[in-house]
Amino acid sequence: MTTPKVTVVGAGFVGAGVAQRLLEKGLANVVLTDIIDGMPQGKALDMMESAPIEGFKTTIVGTNSYEETENSDLVVITAGLARKPGMSRDDLQTKNAEIVGGIVTEVVKRSPKSILLMVTNPLDVMCYLAYKKSGFDSRRVIGMAGVLDSARYAYFLSLELKIPPARVEAVVLGGHGDLMVPAPEFTKANGKPITQLLSKEKIEAINQRTRDGGAEIVNLLKTGSAYYAPSSSAVAMAEAILKDTGRVFPCCVYLSGEYGIRDTYCGVPVRLGKQGVQEVIELKLSPESQDVLKRSADHIRAQITKLKL
Repeated sequence: MTTPKVTVVGAGFVGAGVAQRLLEKGLANVVLTDIIDGMPQGKALDMMESAPIEGFKTTIVGTNSYEETENSDLVVITAGLARKPGMSRDDLQTKNAEIVGGIVTEVVKRSPKSILLMVTNPLDVMCYLAYKKSGFDSRRVIGMAGVLDSARYAYFLSLELKIPPARVEAVVLGGHGDLMVPAPEFTKANGKPITQLLSKEKIEAINQRTRDGGAEIVNLLKTGSAYYAPSSSAVAMAEAILKDTGRVFPCCVYLSGEYGIRDTYCGVPVRLGKQGVQEVIELKLSPESQDVLKRSADHIRAQITKLKL
């Protein structure tokens, strides 16, 4: 069986984390590309020097060009400006749209059959931009946000309930930002709905901490943003795609009527496989959650409009 090829664009903390996890799980041979001279090459060499210790057989090449990315099965785009304290995801939009637009043009030219996995913020808008710029079927342009937001939700709930995080099945929908939609009615701890375990006030406090999860880390780090959990989240999605598992994740995908939302990217549960999005799964949301999800989608659409695509 041929080893898949994955390109990771952006050799910063998130991109390097994605590359390292792909290698150590043996999921793919990796091309790590970045505009900073020497950085992807150095990180790739460092990772390969860990192969005798970690025991992986996959390989990584670092480069400042796109030539080596040719015929990639999956392209993970992490490049862009990171958030700084006081900066919202929306503040990043104009600059990162320029960066992502250029990247998509380059990678699609060389890997026309690839799937694009977007990580750059503002995530939902960058997904729509990549979809338009690539000309790909929307099922092949997918954003990583819901996996991360749901992981944060699960962790915060586990702290409150004093149970291991793996025992929490959390669901977060909507945009990756202030209007994300934690869905307590579909979130379980030890198999029980959290609505039976926690008060409404306690759940809402945890919902808000989840919405602020990225900003909380930005404010603590002061000179960067999260990268351990984001890279882990992107690789979980990559594994489902590369191994064609059909696993269900909350992902940022194009909606054409599902949940009453059209012509925009928004976070909902989907089944992932080798063709990208296999199926959008429609949950029967409470009227309150459905209303917040619609407002989240409307906000994303308004931000997309500013790009004048």
